[in-house]
Amino acid sequence: MNDKLTSKVINRLTLYHCILADYEENSCEYISSVKIANLLKLDNSQVRKDIKLLNNTGKCNVGYDVKALKKSIEKALGFEDVKDVFIIGAGNLGAAIAKYDRFQSYGLNVIALFDTDENKIGTAINNKKIYDIKDLPELSKKMNVDVAILTVPRRSAQKAADYLIKGNIKYIWNFTHYILDLPDTIKVWNENLIGNFLQFTLDKNKDKND
Repeated sequence: MNDKLTSKVINRLTLYHCILADYEENSCEYISSVKIANLLKLDNSQVRKDIKLLNNTGKCNVGYDVKALKKSIEKALGFEDVKDVFIIGAGNLGAAIAKYDRFQSYGLNVIALFDTDENKIGTAINNKKIYDIKDLPELSKKMNVDVAILTVPRRSAQKAADYLIKGNIKYIWNFTHYILDLPDTIKVWNENLIGNFLQFTLDKNKDKND
């Protein structure tokens, strides 16, 4: 990934990529910065500024080549460097993530899930086997996996994280709404769904009052 890209730019580029993927699927060859800006309710100059960081130039009165721009974003964000991933928790959220095949396009390859439910262990979701979480430390080392997506209930979060520590997991995408106690060697991204929802609610109420 390009280290010069800020978190805000990265977030916008992933949204551009979603649009470009849809355009590619619909066999559209070109797209304008104005179209991208309108779809995302952004300023056109911001879109053009972001794309300029990719050293990608468009054609006057035509726009950007969809495939080329999509490829540029994938290269800048490291999508081509596919990383194998474990999902910890085979509940509704974990299952939904396992079924989302487009993650592969973003450089994440889910290869297995882990759970404590004996009724789930040994079964599979989207051809991805569910293992007993007790097997995680051994399998993570054997499969050389150091990335995990944590989707267990909040009350089970730290206990699950302890297995990740034993398995030498280095990166955790945490959906549990629980602040984990982890060694400094592990990087964690806390997905704040509640915070995002509350921000959405505040913006909605603000628009209503304007």
